[in-house]
Amino acid sequence: MRIGYTLMTEQTGPRELVRGAAAAEEAGFDFEVCSDHYSPWLAEQGHAPYAWSVLGAVTQATARVELMTLVTCPTMRYHPAVVAQKAATVQLLSGGRFTLGLGSGENLNEHVVGRDWPAVSARHDRLAEAVQIIGGLFDGGVFSYAGDYFRVDAAKLWDLHSTRVPIAIAVSGARSVRRFAPVADAMVAVEPDASLCAQWDRTRLGPPTRKIGQLPVCWDPDRDAAVRRAHEQFRWFGGGWPVNAELPGTRAFAEATQYVREEDVAAGIPCGPDVEPIREAAARFAEAGFTDLALVQVGGAERQPGFLEFARQELLPALR
Repeated sequence: MRIGYTLMTEQTGPRELVRGAAAAEEAGFDFEVCSDHYSPWLAEQGHAPYAWSVLGAVTQATARVELMTLVTCPTMRYHPAVVAQKAATVQLLSGGRFTLGLGSGENLNEHVVGRDWPAVSARHDRLAEAVQIIGGLFDGGVFSYAGDYFRVDAAKLWDLHSTRVPIAIAVSGARSVRRFAPVADAMVAVEPDASLCAQWDRTRLGPPTRKIGQLPVCWDPDRDAAVRRAHEQFRWFGGGWPVNAELPGTRAFAEATQYVREEDVAAGIPCGPDVEPIREAAARFAEAGFTDLALVQVGGAERQPGFLEFARQELLPALR
């Protein structure tokens, strides 16, 4: 399993994210993923810089690690033709190290453009069209498209790397796996669900591919402090995608999580100074069939240096 580091735009400002990316590469992580949000889930997180500007800077601050969005919604805030252009540019800037992670989005981020939030089936339909458009533009040449949701008129990406940008798609159940496994290069999911991995490999039109998971952790020398911070900033995590995708803003997330206790969060997120709880949680993803796992260190820029040193000295060797 390859171990990655998450650039959480919801809890850290842009300059600190770029410095953290360089430090994570130095610490020995294999890849880095970047969230793409217009808003944090909770006001306590306090940040939401533009992910694509951050990624552009990160391409120049790093030399080895693979980069990826986890994930971008290409259907409302962004038109898929523009997402294709952004991804192609990051691929060139990074020297072929970029993977475009896509998903059907969250109301939290997409409502800001003043459009109604569609039902999940319509969101999947929109995403399917977006993947066709992005892939068509990655093919090179002039591309046009007329679908139910999007139109593209004689578009062309003038700057393409010799390595085509791989597309990873976030899934949460059997329906989304059936829909997107045949058209994606990799799978993204946040639960260590072996059935998802098995169905993905069965449904793909080709050999098994990468399956990328994500695991929040809250490292701190003081476990009690880690639990408090995880509760303050990540209590939304236990709501699950079907709920989280529908909530429209930080106030809604605060209200939805007002009865979540510190012990509830600690039961789902490894907290404290020890390697073993993190190793056990990561092992569940490996046993489920995931090939890659991106870790999230809960907390802002001031919490990252200690975690990265811990990762370099103890965590990464233990996981490997």
